[in-house]
Amino acid sequence: MALTTSLGRIVLQLEKGRAPVTTANFLRYLDGRRLDGVTFYRTVRVQPNFGFIQFGVQNKPGRVLPPVRHEPTTATGVHHTDGAISLARLAPGTGAGDFTISVGDQRPSLDADPSKPGDKLGYAAFGHVVEGMDVVHRILDAPVAAGGYFKGEQIAQPVVIVNVKRAP
Repeated sequence: MALTTSLGRIVLQLEKGRAPVTTANFLRYLDGRRLDGVTFYRTVRVQPNFGFIQFGVQNKPGRVLPPVRHEPTTATGVHHTDGAISLARLAPGTGAGDFTISVGDQRPSLDADPSKPGDKLGYAAFGHVVEGMDVVHRILDAPVAAGGYFKGEQIAQPVVIVNVKRAP
Protein backbone atom coordinates (compact mmCIF):
# COMPACT_ATOMS: atom_id res chain seq x y z
CA MET A 1 0.00 0.00 0.00
CA ALA A 2 1.29 3.45 -0.84
CA LEU A 3 0.16 6.61 0.95
CA THR A 4 0.97 9.71 -1.07
CA THR A 5 1.11 12.63 1.36
CA SER A 6 1.81 16.33 1.03
CA LEU A 7 5.29 15.55 2.48
CA GLY A 8 6.10 12.46 0.40
CA ARG A 9 5.31 8.78 -0.04
CA ILE A 10 4.94 6.11 2.65
CA VAL A 11 4.78 2.45 1.55
CA LEU A 12 3.25 -0.14 3.85
CA GLN A 13 3.49 -3.91 3.88
CA LEU A 14 0.34 -5.33 5.47
CA GLU A 15 0.12 -8.60 7.40
CA LYS A 16 -3.07 -10.02 5.87
CA GLY A 17 -2.25 -13.57 6.93
CA ARG A 18 -1.45 -12.76 10.55
CA ALA A 19 -3.90 -9.86 11.14
CA PRO A 20 -6.73 -10.56 8.68
CA VAL A 21 -9.53 -8.61 10.38
CA THR A 22 -7.54 -5.41 10.89
CA THR A 23 -5.94 -5.60 7.44
CA ALA A 24 -9.35 -6.14 5.79
CA ASN A 25 -10.67 -3.11 7.67
CA PHE A 26 -7.82 -0.92 6.35
CA LEU A 27 -8.40 -2.22 2.83
CA ARG A 28 -12.12 -1.34 3.04
CA TYR A 29 -11.07 2.26 3.75
CA LEU A 30 -8.49 2.18 0.96
CA ASP A 31 -10.77 0.59 -1.66
CA GLY A 32 -13.65 2.91 -0.73
CA ARG A 33 -11.29 5.91 -1.13
CA ARG A 34 -12.26 6.97 2.40
CA LEU A 35 -8.64 7.83 3.27
CA ASP A 36 -8.04 10.04 0.23
CA GLY A 37 -7.89 13.64 1.46
CA VAL A 38 -7.76 12.85 5.20
CA THR A 39 -4.85 14.08 7.28
CA PHE A 40 -2.13 13.10 9.67
CA TYR A 41 -3.55 15.18 12.49
CA ARG A 42 -1.73 14.00 15.60
CA THR A 43 1.87 13.55 16.62
CA VAL A 44 2.92 12.14 19.97
CA ARG A 45 6.64 12.70 20.42
CA VAL A 46 7.84 11.24 23.70
CA GLN A 47 11.49 11.88 22.88
CA PRO A 48 13.51 12.36 19.67
CA ASN A 49 12.84 9.47 17.27
CA PHE A 50 10.25 7.93 19.60
CA GLY A 51 6.47 8.26 19.56
CA PHE A 52 3.73 7.86 16.97
CA ILE A 53 1.76 9.73 14.34
CA GLN A 54 -1.96 9.35 13.72
CA PHE A 55 -4.19 9.73 10.65
CA GLY A 56 -7.68 8.81 9.61
CA VAL A 57 -11.32 9.72 9.24
CA GLN A 58 -11.82 11.08 12.78
CA ASN A 59 -15.40 9.69 12.90
CA LYS A 60 -16.52 11.91 10.01
CA PRO A 61 -19.98 10.92 8.77
CA GLY A 62 -19.82 9.37 5.32
CA ARG A 63 -16.22 8.22 5.89
CA VAL A 64 -16.30 6.12 9.05
CA LEU A 65 -17.30 2.45 8.84
CA PRO A 66 -18.46 0.25 11.73
CA PRO A 67 -15.70 -0.81 14.17
CA VAL A 68 -14.04 -4.21 13.87
CA ARG A 69 -13.16 -7.02 16.26
CA HIS A 70 -9.90 -6.36 18.08
CA GLU A 71 -6.87 -8.48 17.08
CA PRO A 72 -4.30 -8.21 19.91
CA THR A 73 -0.60 -8.74 19.27
CA THR A 74 -0.73 -11.88 21.41
CA ALA A 75 -2.98 -13.42 18.73
CA THR A 76 -1.30 -12.01 15.60
CA GLY A 77 2.39 -11.86 16.51
CA VAL A 78 2.59 -8.47 14.75
CA HIS A 79 4.32 -6.12 17.18
CA HIS A 80 4.72 -2.37 17.58
CA THR A 81 8.29 -2.14 16.35
CA ASP A 82 9.68 0.89 14.49
CA GLY A 83 7.36 1.65 11.56
CA ALA A 84 4.43 -0.52 12.70
CA ILE A 85 0.97 0.57 11.59
CA SER A 86 -1.88 -0.15 13.96
CA LEU A 87 -5.56 0.54 14.43
CA ALA A 88 -6.31 3.37 16.86
CA ARG A 89 -9.04 2.62 19.41
CA LEU A 90 -10.48 3.54 22.77
CA ALA A 91 -11.68 0.17 24.11
CA PRO A 92 -11.16 -3.19 22.36
CA GLY A 93 -13.61 -3.50 19.48
CA THR A 94 -13.99 0.27 18.93
CA GLY A 95 -11.28 0.67 16.26
CA ALA A 96 -12.56 1.78 12.88
CA GLY A 97 -10.93 4.35 10.60
CA ASP A 98 -8.02 5.96 12.45
CA PHE A 99 -4.50 4.56 12.37
CA THR A 100 -1.11 5.14 13.97
CA ILE A 101 2.45 4.60 12.79
CA SER A 102 5.03 3.89 15.49
CA VAL A 103 8.39 5.63 15.55
CA GLY A 104 10.83 3.56 17.58
CA ASP A 105 10.16 0.22 19.23
CA GLN A 106 6.88 0.63 21.14
CA ARG A 107 6.97 -2.83 22.71
CA PRO A 108 5.74 -3.52 25.32
CA SER A 109 3.77 -0.28 25.82
CA LEU A 110 1.43 -0.68 22.80
CA ASP A 111 1.47 -4.47 22.54
CA ALA A 112 -0.95 -6.69 24.43
CA ASP A 113 0.33 -7.66 27.88
CA PRO A 114 -1.82 -9.88 30.11
CA SER A 115 0.22 -8.80 33.16
CA LYS A 116 -0.76 -5.11 32.78
CA PRO A 117 -3.71 -3.43 34.48
CA GLY A 118 -6.65 -2.25 32.40
CA ASP A 119 -7.91 -4.06 29.31
CA LYS A 120 -4.45 -5.66 28.74
CA LEU A 121 -5.10 -6.10 25.01
CA GLY A 122 -2.93 -3.32 23.59
CA TYR A 123 -3.45 -2.09 20.06
CA ALA A 124 -3.88 -4.07 16.84
CA ALA A 125 -0.71 -3.81 14.73
CA PHE A 126 -1.23 -5.07 11.18
CA GLY A 127 1.79 -4.07 9.09
CA HIS A 128 4.96 -2.01 8.78
CA VAL A 129 6.41 0.88 6.80
CA VAL A 130 8.84 -0.48 4.21
CA GLU A 131 9.61 2.83 2.52
CA GLY A 132 9.21 6.43 3.64
CA MET A 133 10.28 6.44 7.28
CA ASP A 134 11.94 9.79 6.50
CA VAL A 135 8.43 11.13 5.78
CA VAL A 136 7.13 9.59 9.02
CA HIS A 137 9.93 11.33 10.96
CA ARG A 138 9.11 14.67 9.33
CA ILE A 139 5.48 14.27 10.39
CA LEU A 140 6.54 13.31 13.94
CA ASP A 141 8.65 16.49 14.09
CA ALA A 142 5.90 18.77 12.70
CA PRO A 143 4.98 21.79 14.85
CA VAL A 144 1.93 21.25 17.06
CA ALA A 145 -0.85 23.61 18.14
CA ALA A 146 -1.33 24.47 21.81
CA GLY A 147 -5.07 23.77 21.90
CA GLY A 148 -7.42 21.35 20.22
CA TYR A 149 -8.81 17.97 21.18
CA PHE A 150 -5.36 16.45 21.66
CA LYS A 151 -3.76 19.37 23.52
CA GLY A 152 -0.15 19.79 22.45
CA GLU A 153 -0.40 16.85 20.04
CA GLN A 154 -2.45 18.23 17.13
CA ILE A 155 -0.33 19.05 14.12
CA ALA A 156 -0.56 22.81 13.50
CA GLN A 157 -0.74 22.32 9.72
CA PRO A 158 -2.02 18.75 9.21
CA VAL A 159 -0.27 16.66 6.57
CA VAL A 160 -2.72 15.71 3.81
CA ILE A 161 -2.98 12.19 2.46
CA VAL A 162 -3.53 12.88 -1.23
CA ASN A 163 -4.39 9.24 -1.94
CA VAL A 164 -3.86 5.68 -0.78
CA LYS A 165 -3.38 2.95 -3.38
CA ARG A 166 -2.49 -0.67 -3.54
CA ALA A 167 1.14 -0.88 -4.59
CA PRO A 168 1.76 -3.02 -7.69
